[in-house]
Amino acid sequence: MSPEGLSLIGPLGLAAIRDRGWAADAVGGLTLGADPIACAISYASAGTESPLRAFTVRKEPKTHGTGKLIEGPFKAGDHVVVIEDTITTGASARKAVDAVRAAGGRVIGVLALVDREEGGRETLEADGLDVAVLTRAAEIVPLIPA
Repeated sequence: MSPEGLSLIGPLGLAAIRDRGWAADAVGGLTLGADPIACAISYASAGTESPLRAFTVRKEPKTHGTGKLIEGPFKAGDHVVVIEDTITTGASARKAVDAVRAAGGRVIGVLALVDREEGGRETLEADGLDVAVLTRAAEIVPLIPA
């Protein structure tokens, strides 16, 4: 959530979405991991011809007020890229995908910051989801100081 991280991840995430050819209206995923990434991508898209709205998916519906599971400017009919900070098992992304679909959204892909390479990506792809990652654990773990 640092300014340096957001200013790096936002444009990289936006480029990955555009490079993949995903014509999205909105980006978001399960709180809390997806929130800063989705907001950074949305902000990076602000000056483009196709700005992306960011939303968040609650882990449980609110027990008061509207009882919404999805918060933010998400609309039924939106083409959505589900955002994930790290893919491990794929369960968090799957929960967000299910919530978006239940609310009338069309999931066109899943974008993760890091694939931990523990089978989650393959699980999501086996479910018919197109998955893109910005990096893999094998690429960054060797760079972490001991």
